[in-house]
Amino acid sequence: MYGGKGKNSWSLFLLLLGGIVIGGFIGHYLGKVPYMQWINYGQEFGLQNPIILDLSVIYIQFSIKIEITIASILGIIAAILIYKRI
Repeated sequence: MYGGKGKNSWSLFLLLLGGIVIGGFIGHYLGKVPYMQWINYGQEFGLQNPIILDLSVIYIQFSIKIEITIASILGIIAAILIYKRI
């Protein structure tokens, strides 16, 4: 579980996850500014119709959607740069 220089790969995973989330927030809010709409440009993919399991007692619905935007890619790059500095 350890990468080079004794760095923990879980810290990289958490930094990447945080970079994606923060990049998504920034893209969502900056995308409303007229000259910054390009930052929220991206593609989404996933399950269109959710998978449903109805057992009469338990109802389980599974769905996943992934949206990749320019802001989330910038967040990933920032997370990698931060990881290399620590």
